[in-house]
Amino acid sequence: MSRALMPNLLTPQDLEPNWQWEAKLPSPGHMSVDFERRIDHDRLRRYRLARTRESLKASQAGSLLLFDVNNIRYVSATKIGEWERDKMCRFCLLTGDDSPYVWDFGSAAVHHQKYSDWLEPDHCLAGVVGMRGTIPPEFGLMKKYAKMIAELIKDAGMADMPVGVDYAETAMFHALQEEGIKVVDGQQIMLGAREIKNWDEIQLLTQAASMVDGVYHMIYEELKPGVRENDIVAMSNKLLYEMGSDDVEAINAISGERCNPHPHNFTDRLIRPGDQAFFDILQSYQGYRTCYYRTFNVGRATPAQNDAYVKAREWIDASIAMIKPGVSTDKVAEVWPTAESLGFPNEDAAFGLQFGHGLGLALHERPIISRAVSLDHPMEIQTGMVFALETYCPAADGYSAARIEEEVVVTETGCEVISLFPAEELPIANRY
Repeated sequence: MSRALMPNLLTPQDLEPNWQWEAKLPSPGHMSVDFERRIDHDRLRRYRLARTRESLKASQAGSLLLFDVNNIRYVSATKIGEWERDKMCRFCLLTGDDSPYVWDFGSAAVHHQKYSDWLEPDHCLAGVVGMRGTIPPEFGLMKKYAKMIAELIKDAGMADMPVGVDYAETAMFHALQEEGIKVVDGQQIMLGAREIKNWDEIQLLTQAASMVDGVYHMIYEELKPGVRENDIVAMSNKLLYEMGSDDVEAINAISGERCNPHPHNFTDRLIRPGDQAFFDILQSYQGYRTCYYRTFNVGRATPAQNDAYVKAREWIDASIAMIKPGVSTDKVAEVWPTAESLGFPNEDAAFGLQFGHGLGLALHERPIISRAVSLDHPMEIQTGMVFALETYCPAADGYSAARIEEEVVVTETGCEVISLFPAEELPIANRY
């Protein structure tokens, strides 16, 4: 068996993030090679499990029961396809210092016994509970597995401590309670563990961003009258999967009068001369996500469109300048315009327009930066955090708008931007 996740072989050294801040952040090739040290997957697995254990020890819980696929992957380094994301068909148990148990979808358990040698084979189990209610609770599967989980927790000596659950079906919560298990919020425990990225996670996030750099160059070349928003979405999906993406979560493509207000979706609208258009590419490489907006104009731009872009750029530059360890998120949010100044009734109505959010195995991790939450509930920015900053500015013409987003890695002294498609000035695609 590999030493990667064996509980008796994890050491304090596995908590070391192994950062290398002395030079520009690398974006290595995506293959594994013998002539360069790239992603160390064993080190990545050990770090993530060690971080989870530390976060668990710092909480009131003694065990974690996980249904969120991002948490399952973080703890066990298993994934069976993006189709599982909303099925609630897999779960994972971490009890104290024991190695994780993973209940998988049918034959996936045998696959992991065979190929995931960092897991204990007898901890790779087949099992299913409700699949979002399609298997009714009266069939007894939830009761069966709640009883099994309770027994494993008891065997680990954790029966007197609460269990952190990230989320589950309502009937599963009832089944756990019937077995005498006190449930507490496990999602906060896991998000605490996932806040600080190690060197391998940072490289994976940089590799993911480099893929989007290429997609934006393609969009810059293809964006012209007669092309539809959904055509850009299709071309972007194709290119991303060709480059090795394991999930294109969504691509926002928004143009012309659809820019204001921001609808957060794409349609079959035809691109027209003079349109302002912005895009957001949300995809993952080896599970690590991107959220990366760019705005273009088609052929030409009006003064109002240019002005909106300049303001959006100024706001994002001001927030990037604030990013360094020890700064609290309220200070970042304060440099952004108020919702009312942009024509919204309150910050809730403008939520997500001037925004910051962590990136990792999920699209939204810590920290969350927004005037709606950060001014009253600030968080401290720490070395090793990776997050996106995004701004939005409606144009004076009443229908155009500019949207820019940059991904940043927090270093020991400040931050480094890893979203590199040029955005200092408004790009004009196929200029007339």
